[in-house]
Amino acid sequence: MSNHLTGVAASPGIAVAQAFRLQTVQQTPVRSSVADPEQEAARFAQAVKEAQEQLQTIREMTESRLGAQKAEIFEAHLLLLEDPDLIDAVTDKIKDESVNADYALYEVAGTFIEALMAMDNELLRERAVDVKDVSGRVLSRLRGESYGSVADLSAPAILIAEDLTPSDTAQLNPDLVMGFITEIGSRTSHSAIMARSLEIPAVVGAGAAAAGIASGVTVILDAVEGRIVVDPDEQELQAYLRKKEQYDARKAELKQLIDQPSLSSDGRQVELAANIGSVEDVQKALDNGAEGIGLFRTEFLYMGRSALPTEEEQFKVYQYVLEKMNGKPVVIRTLDIGGDKKLPYMKLPEESNPFLGLRALRLCLDRQDLFRTQLRALLRASAYGQLKIMFPMIAVVEELWEAKRLLQEETEKLLGEGVTVAERIEVGMMIEVPAAALAADSFAKDVDFFSIGTNDLIQYTMAADRMNETVAYLYQPSHPAILRLIDMVIRAAEREGKWVGMCGEMAGDETAIPLLLGLGLHEFSMSAGSILPARALIGKLPQGEWADHARKALAMRSQAEVKQFVQQLTRSEA
Repeated sequence: MSNHLTGVAASPGIAVAQAFRLQTVQQTPVRSSVADPEQEAARFAQAVKEAQEQLQTIREMTESRLGAQKAEIFEAHLLLLEDPDLIDAVTDKIKDESVNADYALYEVAGTFIEALMAMDNELLRERAVDVKDVSGRVLSRLRGESYGSVADLSAPAILIAEDLTPSDTAQLNPDLVMGFITEIGSRTSHSAIMARSLEIPAVVGAGAAAAGIASGVTVILDAVEGRIVVDPDEQELQAYLRKKEQYDARKAELKQLIDQPSLSSDGRQVELAANIGSVEDVQKALDNGAEGIGLFRTEFLYMGRSALPTEEEQFKVYQYVLEKMNGKPVVIRTLDIGGDKKLPYMKLPEESNPFLGLRALRLCLDRQDLFRTQLRALLRASAYGQLKIMFPMIAVVEELWEAKRLLQEETEKLLGEGVTVAERIEVGMMIEVPAAALAADSFAKDVDFFSIGTNDLIQYTMAADRMNETVAYLYQPSHPAILRLIDMVIRAAEREGKWVGMCGEMAGDETAIPLLLGLGLHEFSMSAGSILPARALIGKLPQGEWADHARKALAMRSQAEVKQFVQQLTRSEA
């Protein structure tokens, strides 16, 4: 009899194949005394060296398949193997207590992992996975075992695991791995991000029930709906094979829209752009018909490394993206770090509430040295395409004025040095803080555009941490309060003749798109894979009628009422 499970759809697609369980659980090391602690410490050092060599090979392989940005996680892993807090602590334990190296490593790494998992910071909790991955790799070298069994896969299969480490995911062969299922994890975990890069269907966070999926059993993976069917009967199997055929046919059909304009059924044109985090993401944006880049998250240039990127390094990245987009608009967000995104090499203050602390533009205005370096790199790159600069996390107009002042100063310096800078660079700001939305009429006088960052705007408006599962029910993109703020921003911009985009997840939400079209949003920026479905949907919607529908939605009392209203209308238009 078939078994049905659910999880988080982390990377879309449908797959049907036999399960292959990744066995990574290793026996807990037993403590034992060693006669020669110095020799045991040397054995540990050799295992670390071998693990470093393995990781270097994986890093190079990942860079060749996925690009340098996706390989940077392994730079972080290599840095962990040089971290004295971890490595010296193990060596000291071996020598001080005359214990075996595998036990010492297991104990020290376990303490690190436990401490990181107890943190409120999501990024630090994910760092625990890195420590587990690195220590497991060294442990396998001490025992003379192979680490994991991804390499053992020789036939098409759906991978099953408690979790996949970044190095596991980087080694996946898309020709053999039809998809994967993990017991734990989220859409923001390393494995989920890499799955989307490889375009491998994935469902994560399927819970302890996924532990019961045995190798060899047939599994249906519906990573569109987040559903898993284990050992399906013939009727279920045939139904999903048809669904997979329809899904693949729909993907092929959507490809015909790549070079088409984004037009509503009554002729209103909007722009569909892509959110990117690296140079490797640009080609995927173009392959999916992006009309521009609506958000380049530059913080990824600063992460997974041991020092700040230089002006020259940044310039080359920005130049590449602008040239690759060949005249299409590219909105580059200045550094958005702090809060839950820390840089190990920057001594940022510990804060009790980092989401409301020194982050994004606030940090850049405080650390003008790093901000001016980025501004110079952006300005130098502006000569190579249609650059638009965007400042994040603005709450008061003085922050905007100061950022623009620094930008103007660096422009004048470069021109004085004989460096070419584009004559016209649009400068905009993100609307993420409710105060900025409420004062949009004031801000609109000093910017060329707004881009609404709904991920933060929603959590700040609803006073609900979007990473906290216990209050996840309050994260409501289509709540009338959120819609009213969006409407307020668009109306304020229109009065000043300015345009408004959206770069939060809401821009690619098929329930929200009709309302956003009706409210008059000019630019929708989303993950590359969402662009063509959004273009197809907009093509069926009459913008004029949805302007009236959106007015009605603004007056509703709950998200449930809004969603039911939209679903009824879109069904009638399908």
